[in-house]
Amino acid sequence: MKFPLPQLFSVATAAALLTGAVAVQALTALPAPRVACALGIVALLVIVLCSRWRWLGFVLLGAAWTIGRADLALSARLPSAFEGEDIVVSGSVRGLPHAQDDSTRFDFAIHAGERDGIPVPVSGTLRLHWYASEKAVVPAIEPCSQWRLRVRLKRPRGLIDPGGFDFERYALSEGITATGYVREDADNAATGTRRLCVEALRQRISQGIADTLGPGPRSDVLRALAFGDQQAMDEQEWNVARTTGIPHLIAISGLHIALFASFGVLLVRMSWKLAPRLTLRWPAPLIEALASIVFALAYAAISGLGLPTRRALVMIGVLLAANLVRRARAPVQGLAFAVIVLLALDPLCVLSAGFWLSFVGVTWLMFCLGGRADRRSWWHEMIRAQGVASLGLLPLTIWFFGQSSLIGPLANLIAVPVVCFLILPLGVAGALLQLVVPMFGTPLLELAGWAMQVLWALLERIAAWPGALWYFPEPAVWAFALAMLGAAWLLLPRGMPARALGVALLLPLLVPARHVLIDGEFEALLLDVGQGLSVVVRTREHALVYDAGARFPSGFDLGDAAVVPALHASAVARVDRLIISHGDNDHAGGAAAVLAAFPQASVSSGEPERLSVPAIQCLAGEAWNWNGVAFRIVHPHAPLAARNNDRCCVLEVRSGDSALLLTGDITAAVEGEVASVLAPVAAHTLLQVPHHGSKTSSSAAFIAALRPELALVSSGYRNHFHHPNPGVVARYRAAGVALLDTPHSGFADIRFATDGPPRLIEQGRIDRHPYWRE
Repeated sequence: MKFPLPQLFSVATAAALLTGAVAVQALTALPAPRVACALGIVALLVIVLCSRWRWLGFVLLGAAWTIGRADLALSARLPSAFEGEDIVVSGSVRGLPHAQDDSTRFDFAIHAGERDGIPVPVSGTLRLHWYASEKAVVPAIEPCSQWRLRVRLKRPRGLIDPGGFDFERYALSEGITATGYVREDADNAATGTRRLCVEALRQRISQGIADTLGPGPRSDVLRALAFGDQQAMDEQEWNVARTTGIPHLIAISGLHIALFASFGVLLVRMSWKLAPRLTLRWPAPLIEALASIVFALAYAAISGLGLPTRRALVMIGVLLAANLVRRARAPVQGLAFAVIVLLALDPLCVLSAGFWLSFVGVTWLMFCLGGRADRRSWWHEMIRAQGVASLGLLPLTIWFFGQSSLIGPLANLIAVPVVCFLILPLGVAGALLQLVVPMFGTPLLELAGWAMQVLWALLERIAAWPGALWYFPEPAVWAFALAMLGAAWLLLPRGMPARALGVALLLPLLVPARHVLIDGEFEALLLDVGQGLSVVVRTREHALVYDAGARFPSGFDLGDAAVVPALHASAVARVDRLIISHGDNDHAGGAAAVLAAFPQASVSSGEPERLSVPAIQCLAGEAWNWNGVAFRIVHPHAPLAARNNDRCCVLEVRSGDSALLLTGDITAAVEGEVASVLAPVAAHTLLQVPHHGSKTSSSAAFIAALRPELALVSSGYRNHFHHPNPGVVARYRAAGVALLDTPHSGFADIRFATDGPPRLIEQGRIDRHPYWRE
C-alpha cells in the first residue's frame, strides 16, 4: 500500500505520537524491552499496511519509542549495590557550579568510575556537593574542568509530598543518574580542562555583570534572564517572579531565542539595504534563515542550552526548514512538525512542564489570534495575547504548580516589552562588549541594569498587592480534564453559543480532592521532610502544624519546599497553631517559612528561646477542643529543668477511642513521665516514633505502656545517623507494632474518627508510583 509521506508530518501524526508518549507516563512500571520492541514492530506494520488504523499505529509507535528511551535512562542510574560506597570517578564539570560559603554544587559528566580498581557501571550526569570541613576548604571548581574524585553516591531520590517538587521525574528528564557528595581524599585533583568550553565564557560574562552592577536584583535577575544563570537569583527574587507570573521571561526559552533569531534577520536585511546587489548573488530567504539560525545558536550556547532552550531551537529550526522547502502550508503544521522532531529526539520531554506550557500556549495563540483579518493596534493585540495565554494555560499552571498569578497578565504587559526591547538587547550587547571593549560595553550594561532596577521595583510593588498569587488545592484528574475543556470552550470564536459555560467547567479546580471532615474527625498528614519532622493536623475548620522540617546553610528550606506546598495542596487556607517541638534545626528550621505563609498562626515551643521566630513556652496541661477533637499538651511540665531533646513539646490529639501522639525528639529519660500522663491510653493509638527511631528513645516500657497500633518514623533516606536504629525497629516488631517510615512510604495521610480505628488513606511513595519512582 502506498504511504503518503506528507502524513508523516501532519497534525494528526503529532497528536497520535504525543498521545502514545503521554500514555506511558501513566504506567507504574515499564514493560520489558522486548515488549517495547514488539510494540514498535506492530506499530510500523499498522502504519504501513492499515491506512484506516494508521493513527493507532502512530500512538503505538510513540509509546514504544518512549518506553525504550525511558528504560535506557533508568538503566543508566547507579546500581543499588553501589549506594553508600566510596567510588572514584573521573569526568568533567557541566554547566555553571553554584558556589556558596561552605559548599559548591555542580553537575559532573562521568567518563569512568571504579571501586578498588574494579570498573563500576555508572554513567550519565552526577549531581554533586563538595562541602568544606575543618581540615579543608572547597577548591575553586571551574566550568569544563576535569577531575578525578572520590565520591559517595545514591540513586536519584526526592521527597514525596502533596504539592511538592518531583525530583526523581526531574532527574529522569535531565539525565541525572545519581546524587552525592565528594569525600575528603588527598587524591582528589583536577586533571585538566576541555578545550572548547562555552560555559567558561558564560561564567566570565556572569561574573562581569556581577562585578559591574553589584549585588541586588538588577544584577541577579539580569544574569538569569539574559544568560540563564538562574542560580544568581535568591528565594525572595524568585517569589516576586512567581507572584507576578514572569518565570517564563527568566527561563531561556522561545521568546529569547526568537528575539535573537530576529536580530539575525534584521542584520541581514540592513545589509540588503546597504548593498542591494547582494540579493542578486545570494537568495535572500536562504541567507536570512541561515543568519537567524546562527544568531539563535550563538545565543543559546552562551545562555546554557537548557531543556527549554533546546526545545526552542528545535522549533525555530523546524519552522525555518519547513518554510525554506515550502512544506508548511500553515503555522500549525510547522508546530506539529516541531513536536514530531522533539519527540523523536527526546520523548521524555513530555515530563517537563515547560514543554506543555510552550506548545499549548503557542497553539492557543495560533488558534485565537492567527489569521485574523481585523488587526488592531499593537497594544490591543498584546492585551489579547496575554488574556489568551493566561486563560488557556490556567489549568496547566494549576496542575503543575498549584498556583496562579492573578496579576500576571498586567505584569507581563509591562515586563515583556521592557525585557524584549530594552533589557535583553542592552544587557547581552553590553556584557559581550565588556569582554573586548569595556569602554563601550560597560555603559550599555549599566543602562540595562538601570532598566532592570526600575522594572523590578515596579514588579515588587505589584507583587505586594493583596491576592496577587492564588493557591489551589491539588486537583483530581477529572477536574483537570474538565478545566482544559472549559478553557477551550471559553476561547472559542465569538458567536459560539453558551461560551460562558466554560467558566462552570473551571470551578472543579477549586474543589479539594480530599475528604471533607465532619465534627469529631481529624486527619494527620505526616510529611516526607527527610531527616526531620513535620506533621499537619486538620479538623473540619482548623489546622495545626507540628514541626516544620530543616533549613540548610545552602538556603534550601523544607518549610518552603515541602510544608507550605503541602498545606496549599491540602486546601488549608489558615493555620491556627504552629508548634515547634524544640529548637533543633531538623524540627525548627522551616518555621520562619511556614509563619511567613500563614502569619496568623500562634507559635509555641518547648525551646522558644532557640527559635528564629517569636514563640511562647509550651507547657503541659494546656488543652483545647476544635470541632469535637481534643488537643492536649502532655510535656514538658518544668521545661527549664529538662535538657535539650527532653524539653520537647509533646502533643496528644484525640477523638473518641483514637489518638495520635506527637513526641518530637524525647528520650527514654522522660518517656515514663509522658506515658503516666496519658494513662489510660486510647484504644487505638498512633505514635510518632521519638527522635526518628534513635537508640536513646522508644524504650520497651514506653512501647508496652502505649500499645500503639502503628508507629510512624520520619527520617532521611540512607541518613548518616542510621535512623531508625535496628534495635529500636526490633523492639517495635517484638511488641507487634507495625512501622511506617517516610523513606519508603513518602508522606502518610491518616484519618481518625470517633467510631472505629484510624485509617491509613494514602502513602505517597506507594500509592503514587509512576515508573520512574522507586
